[in-house]
Amino acid sequence: MSSASHPVSVFPLSSGIPCGINAQPLPRGTPPQPPEPKSPDDWFPYSSQLGFELADFLYTWNQMPADHINTLLDLWAASLVEAGGQPQPLFMCHKDLYSDVKWQNFSIKYSQNLDKPAPWMRAQFDVWFRCPLETIHNMLSNPDLAAQMDYRPYREYDSKSGKRCFQDFMSGDWAWDQAGSTFVPIILGSDKTTVSVATGQHDYYPLYLSIGNIHNNMCHAHCHGVSLITLLAIPKTTREFAHTAPFRKFCQQLFHVSLSRILSILKPYMTRPDHVRFGDHHYRQVVYGLGPYIADYEEQALLVCIVRNWCTRCLAMRGNLDGDALNRSRKHADALIAEFDLLDLWDEYGIVGDIIPFTNDFPQADIYSLLSPDILHQIIKGAFKDHLVEWVEKYLIRKHGKKQAEKILDDIDRRIAAVAPFPGLRRFPEGRHFKQWTGDDSKALMKVYLPAIEGHVPQAVVRTFRAFLEFCYLVRKSVIMESDLDLINDSLDHFHHYHEVFKTTGVVLTFSLPRQHSLKHYHDLIKLFGALNGLCSSITESKHIKAVKKPYQHMSHFKALGQMLIINQRLDKLASARTDFSARGMLSSAAGVSALLNALEEHVAEKSASHIDDPGDSEEVAGPRVEVHVLLARTPHELNQFNIPALAHELSIPSLAHLVRAFLFIQLHPNDPRHPSEVPLLECPFYEGKISIFSSASSTFYAPSDLCGTGGMRREYIHAALNWRNEGPRNDCTFIITDPDQDGMRGMDIAHIHCFFSFTFRQTVYRYCADEDTGMWVVKPSFTANHQRNLAVIHIDTIFRAAHLIPVYGTSDIPRKIHPNVSYDIFRSFYVNRFADHHAFEIAF
Repeated sequence: MSSASHPVSVFPLSSGIPCGINAQPLPRGTPPQPPEPKSPDDWFPYSSQLGFELADFLYTWNQMPADHINTLLDLWAASLVEAGGQPQPLFMCHKDLYSDVKWQNFSIKYSQNLDKPAPWMRAQFDVWFRCPLETIHNMLSNPDLAAQMDYRPYREYDSKSGKRCFQDFMSGDWAWDQAGSTFVPIILGSDKTTVSVATGQHDYYPLYLSIGNIHNNMCHAHCHGVSLITLLAIPKTTREFAHTAPFRKFCQQLFHVSLSRILSILKPYMTRPDHVRFGDHHYRQVVYGLGPYIADYEEQALLVCIVRNWCTRCLAMRGNLDGDALNRSRKHADALIAEFDLLDLWDEYGIVGDIIPFTNDFPQADIYSLLSPDILHQIIKGAFKDHLVEWVEKYLIRKHGKKQAEKILDDIDRRIAAVAPFPGLRRFPEGRHFKQWTGDDSKALMKVYLPAIEGHVPQAVVRTFRAFLEFCYLVRKSVIMESDLDLINDSLDHFHHYHEVFKTTGVVLTFSLPRQHSLKHYHDLIKLFGALNGLCSSITESKHIKAVKKPYQHMSHFKALGQMLIINQRLDKLASARTDFSARGMLSSAAGVSALLNALEEHVAEKSASHIDDPGDSEEVAGPRVEVHVLLARTPHELNQFNIPALAHELSIPSLAHLVRAFLFIQLHPNDPRHPSEVPLLECPFYEGKISIFSSASSTFYAPSDLCGTGGMRREYIHAALNWRNEGPRNDCTFIITDPDQDGMRGMDIAHIHCFFSFTFRQTVYRYCADEDTGMWVVKPSFTANHQRNLAVIHIDTIFRAAHLIPVYGTSDIPRKIHPNVSYDIFRSFYVNRFADHHAFEIAF
């Protein structure tokens, strides 16, 4: 692959300067004041490393309920007595594992006309919160985040083209315009979530906080970069009053008043500096400011106090959202509210004039400019799943009638179900017809839907989906160049051009849909806030799992809110302790309990590794950045006493011995100008020893636009298994690097892996795989001049990563019950699926 140019950064002169404990600026290069020394065996508040590791395991990883912990400790004590020791385990009961940290709370009641009060008017609504100032101090002082944090805004340019690029939040224009002291943008996100439906409606309303200085990859990995600070009140009433204007207005006011009250402690430091010590041990003068707010459309409408079906960012009329319009602003809204009555504001401007946004209580805060884009709800769940996918179904019904349309939809479902497995790809064994759709379901459907509908819908519909998917994957990139902004505009223009087919065929009457309209604003929002994957509601939704849903699963549900608050406090306390102990080098792999656990893990692995034939498909990996690193599985398959003839028989490849000899010639004579087919077989080395067979290989590569570890690294497994999950053989495809100097697919081929094997030749270990070569973009199996399969033995170092192929289904219905594992063997031509994930989109162009 061709090498990328290096970015060049430009910084404002006055921001991010370290200072001393007395707030005086320090000369450049001054080392930080070292922290107060602590004893290397000071495990307070735990008795020892073993005590901390046990508490962390039981509470963070296992999340064992308190009564189960007590039972475990009783059994531990009994085992010590039986062994002749004293009944003194590390903890006597669950209360010894942790100490309580109090949350703060306040109450709000309805205080207007109570002549004929409804039940909700007499109720008291409690809001529980943690101090946002302390939460921000903990983030700024966290040594784990110190190297993944920007202390000042910057502008980054490509060194070759001179074009601007946008990455983390501080690379955007909004942060640049706030430059002065060390500026800390406060990023908020809220979204109601339901934890149980079967036993009743249990809703929670969490509010999360992050800061714009933290790099996007740390927010994705949830490394203390996103914190739960509030559980907002959710007013409930009877059906009689649930839809009345006073109750709806009270709910809106409660939301804004609560946010203003919780964040009020930050207000003094929005106009004068706060003296804070950072994770790099330097002090800095910090000024806070309200930054982007992450929310779905309903929540955005609540935040900016507008009527539903109007745009939250611009003044476009709700009947013609795609028309040109000016952006909303606090100054303009205040002027309208002063001039017009409430009814005119509602009808003509979509403004709810009797609700005041919480941002009006803070300096330099304009809620209309602070709404972040929402890729999950606006693009994936909204424009894709709720609009385009539904429109295809409506088109088929209008075109063919309901009965024939259902047959076509069944075939589309079979096509989706027949797609070959791929790391991280969610399966749809029965198609897409199920009731509970999650964001992950919609993301998975996006990856495979386009080839499934081709042949059943007009060309304009196919091109609509292509333009839309390209737009979605471009705006989700971790680094967005100015040239990418041009591509984003082009994709959106093509989408608007081709989606007219749905109007001309009578499927829809209007495209004035707020979620779809929001795509028009993405270009400007990228320039304001940097790459948008750091501000997506998928971050807060995934945080729901750790902060709300998992705690709910592991508690008694009696006074559930109080238990949930305590659980989050204790999890944060354990996380803070781990950070402190790690910073002091007390948790290194060579120390104490960690060394014992590592030795035990290696011992267990050695005994069981030979029986492991099914590694996970993919995983996030922490560690330094490398472009790609491919390794065979740690241990060979049980059937590892093969030789070349035996493997040739097993794979039905009679020419395998000749292919291995040709491979050895290439390895020994890399500069020979001849093609391997031109080399006489007598010149090729001969090998007749033993070989080791492996069921998989792993590729670790840099993929910051996908779910990844803190360094942007991701690992996926490439399978060549005889029996995968007891469902028959699985043989994946891969990208093979053929010309490192070419970009995209022009420098790669697609290979179908038959087998991974290795052997030693002349004291050098070669690891490689037999592959069936194919073409590019739309690929077909390749054959030689005498109509034999084009096979080769290649070095494992030429493998980049797994490739996903989707059959070109054509216009005919496919047979029923095609197993995904044999998809590559049945169909004749395939698409190289560049929408399999964001990394594939960036390389397979």
